[in-house]
Amino acid sequence: MKRLILLAPLLLAPGASAAPRVWAHDGYTRAVFDLPRVTTASSAVKGQTVTVKLGLSLPAASGKLTVTGLSAYSVSGSTVTLTLTPGFSGARVEVLPAGGGQPARLVVDALRASAAVTPAQPAATPTPKPAAAVTRPASTAKVTRPRVVLDAGHGGNDPGMQSRWVRESSVNLDVALRVRRELQQHGVDVVMTRETDRHLHANKATDLDLRSRLAKNDDTAAFISIHVNASTNPAAHGVETYYFGQPMPGRSRSLAIQENGGGSVGQQLTQQATNSAQSLLGDLLVQAKLAFSRQLAQKVQASLVKATGALNRGVLTDAFYVIRNPTTPAILIEIGFGSNPVEGAKLSQEAYRERIAVSIARAILDFLNTK
Repeated sequence: MKRLILLAPLLLAPGASAAPRVWAHDGYTRAVFDLPRVTTASSAVKGQTVTVKLGLSLPAASGKLTVTGLSAYSVSGSTVTLTLTPGFSGARVEVLPAGGGQPARLVVDALRASAAVTPAQPAATPTPKPAAAVTRPASTAKVTRPRVVLDAGHGGNDPGMQSRWVRESSVNLDVALRVRRELQQHGVDVVMTRETDRHLHANKATDLDLRSRLAKNDDTAAFISIHVNASTNPAAHGVETYYFGQPMPGRSRSLAIQENGGGSVGQQLTQQATNSAQSLLGDLLVQAKLAFSRQLAQKVQASLVKATGALNRGVLTDAFYVIRNPTTPAILIEIGFGSNPVEGAKLSQEAYRERIAVSIARAILDFLNTK
């Protein structure tokens, strides 16, 4: 199974993260640590402990991992330590250079006992070359990509915003299906919250909760909810991307209320989500999830703006009920204003929606370190 576990990246130096991103694949589990620059790395496995020595120091950090293959990690200066779970008995290590919007990275693959390289016997195997670096998993191995949940906002009894140009639920679904196609072409496992014009439950709170639950497990690498914005001001336009948190100072709560169901239901769910945001501020695991959610949001926002030329309204935080899940990187994208004469007309065009979808998919692939 494919799993992503996030741990808290506390007040780190720019470009360095002491907490790993972790995925479980067939035959191995991968932990990725961001590095400030390319460096040397040597590794050793003793019992269930993998020790990596780097040519630079990282901020101290440690924590538990609840993914198959790895149970804990620690970073202390130039030493990175990972604890293997039963059934895993080896590791491969490499350092990747910065590229494609990603920083330099330390990649550690914890190998299942069946996939691990059997320790060489001195009399039977030549001494390895001193400069030989560990390699990626064998190309013959079947690699399963991380799972992404795509949420086409609204649907069924809730059409979302409507204008003379677009119906939000239809645009959301069309874009989400296009994102799915692009991701699947790169081997990503995609789960859709809906594939037709339907709601998951007639009750809005239950509907949003069911969508959110699809990402509330260790198998999901990212949750992306797609929406179309609206305003009483027809001049309002642009794209913006949100991750969960308190509303930005001076921002109206109307959008969160609208996307949380509107009316009294939307107000109630927004207040519940806001209370949740306040109560989770001190939770380190949640802070790690939010840090990765912010990274995903930044990549998606930048990609959208570049692809569409739309006004960059920024990466923001607010209490959207559907992305309140504290275990998965989760974002909500407003791909444009359907109420704007120019942007609404663009959103009605298939070619423009395709451009939006491809830009979102490419940002997700970048975030997942998947090409």
